Amino acid sequence: MNQQAPNKEITSKSITRREDDYSQWYNDLVIKGGLADYSAVRGCMVIRPYGFAIWEKMQSALDKMFKDTGHSNAYFPLFIPKSFLSREAAHVEGFAKECAVVTHYRLKTSADGKEVVVDPEAKLEEELIVRPTSETIIWNSYKSWIRSYRDLPILINQWANIVRWEMRTRLFLRTTEFLWQEGHTAHATRDEAMEEATKMLHVYAQFAEEWMGVPVIKGVKSANERFAGAEETFCIEALVQDGKAIQAGTSHFLGQNFARAFDVTFTNKENQVDFVWATSWGVSTRLIGTLIMAHSDDNGLVLPPKLAPIQVVIVPIAKNEEQLKLIDEKALLIKSSLEAKGITVKYDNDDKQKPGWKFAEYEMKGIPIRIAIGPRDLQNNSVEVARRDTLSKSIVSLDGLSETVAGLLEEIQQNIYARALAFREQHITPVDSYDQFKKLLDEKGGFMSAHWDGTTETELAIKEETKATIRCIPLNNPNEEGKCIYSGKPSKQRVLFARAY
Repeated sequence: MNQQAPNKEITSKSITRREDDYSQWYNDLVIKGGLADYSAVRGCMVIRPYGFAIWEKMQSALDKMFKDTGHSNAYFPLFIPKSFLSREAAHVEGFAKECAVVTHYRLKTSADGKEVVVDPEAKLEEELIVRPTSETIIWNSYKSWIRSYRDLPILINQWANIVRWEMRTRLFLRTTEFLWQEGHTAHATRDEAMEEATKMLHVYAQFAEEWMGVPVIKGVKSANERFAGAEETFCIEALVQDGKAIQAGTSHFLGQNFARAFDVTFTNKENQVDFVWATSWGVSTRLIGTLIMAHSDDNGLVLPPKLAPIQVVIVPIAKNEEQLKLIDEKALLIKSSLEAKGITVKYDNDDKQKPGWKFAEYEMKGIPIRIAIGPRDLQNNSVEVARRDTLSKSIVSLDGLSETVAGLLEEIQQNIYARALAFREQHITPVDSYDQFKKLLDEKGGFMSAHWDGTTETELAIKEETKATIRCIPLNNPNEEGKCIYSGKPSKQRVLFARAY
């Protein structure tokens, strides 16, 4: 096959190697991969079409999973009266430092006519908070919706944007404004609410592993790491290639805290009045950052086929118009046969760039499979198929090509999960002393499985000295007698520590 060399424009897309500067490598992939860009607003990002297409695929898969478990979508206001946040003490304390506050509702031209200023006469009677999360505004509505057990459960999800004022930001992973979904459910009993919270944790884990190809650990947060206003916070924790953890999703058992704060009561089956039981749960665009850091390499993005906006790209290699015309005809037939199997395909016969440039571009963008077809391929009734996950190439017959490609996409999906799982398993390390803990945290990274005495004081001391936090107490954690690595006090189980994003 006559494969042209990359032209000089490809060098402008070169990316930093992970071992040289992991943080810059990540930024290079986000920017040069066309996923997102910085905006004029400090700490906020612009999600570009390619990045948003990944989010749309995530949305579509998750939305179906939510609806399959009985949930419906709704929408609640962006603005929350300040007094609402004051009703649940732990909640307001947890979010107070991150809140953006609206104080006025009008602008006017300055006296000299040179600028726009806030009109001091347009001060709001009560300030409005730009939502950092929606528990308070939603439970204010639930108060008027719930009267008896017949009105329960309420199973609502909201797709929305969130604002949490961040000082240190990183595209997708931590931004002042981000996109997410937040489920908010109301139940008649504690058991029902707890069942809901754990059910949604398992939904998130299933999505992460089956769609993102990212293995996660399901667990419960320590009291110090718990969501503000929750009685219990469940989480899925992922590990990425620099040995740091990412909290990929959370599900909260809220008890009756918000029902008490907003006086949401109901008459139960025994004809007694009780407060409603609640959950909330959410994942955000930080999943895209997790995806990038879990799978990608020094050549660019590596995307799981289930979430790749384009699963297959076909690149023609022709020396003249006559050759291109013949290749076009065959390539379009290939495209149709693949699309008939539900595979998303791009045929790039744009003559403004050479094949070498296209190969590098689509490798950078993480497209799972690239098919190259030239005049010799037409004669041999074959094409060259390149896999993004392994960077391997093979010659494949056109006979049964669509079945071959469909099988390869499944294989790629499984392979990147297996690769990430192997990495994760190699980076869960049992440690039995604080010196060993610190040494391995620096040299190896990953999860440190260690005994902890259960106190917030010890947890905070370890965080202060090492920047490692308790990521979770794994579900079904086995009992194991031991001594806390920090205090030496008795401990009955190991927990997972890690440095995290």
